[in-house]
Amino acid sequence: MARDTSPTVATFLVMVHDTAGTLLSFQWPEAARYGFNPLLVMGKPLEVVLAADSLVTYQEALDFVFEQQRPRQVLVPLRLGKYTLPFDLCLSPVGPPGALPQQIVSVGTLASQDVLSQPQDSSASLVSPTRATPESYDAQLNQIAWNIRRTLDLETIWQQTVDGLGAMLTIDNCLICSFEENGAEVKVEAEYARDDQLRWLNQSFSLEQVPYLRKVFKCLHPVFAEAECLVSHRCQTPGTILAIATCYQEQPNGLMLLFRQQPRQWSSLEVESISELADQVGTAIAHATLFSESHALTVELQRVNENLLEKHRELEEARSQAEEARQQAEEISRLKSEFLANTSHELRTPLNGMIGFLKLVLDGMADDPDEQEEFVREAHNSALHLLNLINDVLDIAKIEAGKMQLDMAPVNLRELFQNVDNFTRHLAEQKGLHYEILMPETRDEIVLNGNYQRLLQVMLNVVGNAVKFTHEGYIRVSAEVKRQKVRFQNQEWPGTVKISVADTGIGVSLEKQDRLFQTFSQVDGERTRQYGGTGLGLAISQKLVEAMGGVVQFISMGEGLGSTVTFTALLYQEPVVVSPEPIAPIQ
Repeated sequence: MARDTSPTVATFLVMVHDTAGTLLSFQWPEAARYGFNPLLVMGKPLEVVLAADSLVTYQEALDFVFEQQRPRQVLVPLRLGKYTLPFDLCLSPVGPPGALPQQIVSVGTLASQDVLSQPQDSSASLVSPTRATPESYDAQLNQIAWNIRRTLDLETIWQQTVDGLGAMLTIDNCLICSFEENGAEVKVEAEYARDDQLRWLNQSFSLEQVPYLRKVFKCLHPVFAEAECLVSHRCQTPGTILAIATCYQEQPNGLMLLFRQQPRQWSSLEVESISELADQVGTAIAHATLFSESHALTVELQRVNENLLEKHRELEEARSQAEEARQQAEEISRLKSEFLANTSHELRTPLNGMIGFLKLVLDGMADDPDEQEEFVREAHNSALHLLNLINDVLDIAKIEAGKMQLDMAPVNLRELFQNVDNFTRHLAEQKGLHYEILMPETRDEIVLNGNYQRLLQVMLNVVGNAVKFTHEGYIRVSAEVKRQKVRFQNQEWPGTVKISVADTGIGVSLEKQDRLFQTFSQVDGERTRQYGGTGLGLAISQKLVEAMGGVVQFISMGEGLGSTVTFTALLYQEPVVVSPEPIAPIQ
């Protein structure tokens, strides 16, 4: 229902232009009333509709929109045909989030119905007759309207409204309340008060308990009531309240309450002025609410988008990890299959040798006792070889299961080297290799802290590989004392001994060296089948050395360039060194 004051319903002007200022769209329902054809300005620059004195103002608003990428309110006169009219516009950027705007949308309404310029021969006025209103009221109302139109912040609109009305009218309190459609109460959002004892900010009034408030929202007319009808315990003197609903498109969205203690009637001029302002306040509230909701929705969409992107990154990372794990599992499966194939072949070889030589003995194929003894010896050697292979497999199984137990004790390095020499020298000399074992010259024995059997196993593995893969040249075993204190198993040791096994063998290419110490991984399956073995020697040796507090390294400049394997062992006690160079051969 329309108020008694018969307010004019605002019609929106929507103008769209690109960043170069070319008009892309121009819509205004009132255009025909002013004899203006929007089609005539389509595709033309903004200057055709902007008054000369408004170009700078509009450009400043544009600069703000481009820099801040958010809306800007501006009051500018527009030249629409023969008439120049003041419009309150809100400039909004259009484009992808985070990027420069691609278009600008200007939406607004007439700031007032006063024609700033029109044809001199016009005999009829196109606007409502001018009211007999004091100039001071007009100026103050225009200022209040301008203040609330230049912002989209709802709290600022509320406070500007009550402050403006409080200063304009002789009243004691001015309240503005928020109201939601089909709501049961209103809440005081902003307040102007001449007397600090009359304060209602943040209070809520029930529509059921205050009948005249319910009447305001039902009829949308200004309603007068006695002050005691609101909160009687605060009103000690007689007074009246003027209640006016703020509306947007005939739907109430707020309430203005003006309280006057003096027993004086409200003039028709005051009621008319407040009613006109209420319409503009209702529109401003609607715009601010829509902007706030849009902003909140934008923030929520951005948050959801960021969450989706984060989930997408997590899924991509999980997928990548799953793919990597799958590839690793396939590689491990392939390596184990290759390992089992080679190992089964290696196990069958000595087993077939045992069976073959024993079969010859059982079948009486030996011509004499010496040949029979040779057959039995070969069977025995095959059995020892088979035992070594099985021990390797069992050792790596224990290491993989974490069940390898090592008892540490003092180990004499000279005795260890002597034992290695006894096991391996004849193998090297059979191939015509120069073989030597060197130790640093010391006044006392070099004693290690480790497990003798496991240190011997590591030495035999490393030296055995050197003999196996070297066809000519030399094999050199050496030791060097490193005087640098180390901690192992919560105990400090005086230093380490670096043991090196160098050869002039076939070497290993640089790209394949990282596979030397991998369990079930052989540098070259064809090479393994050619030279024999399980390919577990270095992997077992590395685990054993590390379990005794040492480090293993493999050095080779490439295929055909020989190789050097080094590992460290803890010093049990520091010897007196005469010469640090490993030049003294073992006796």
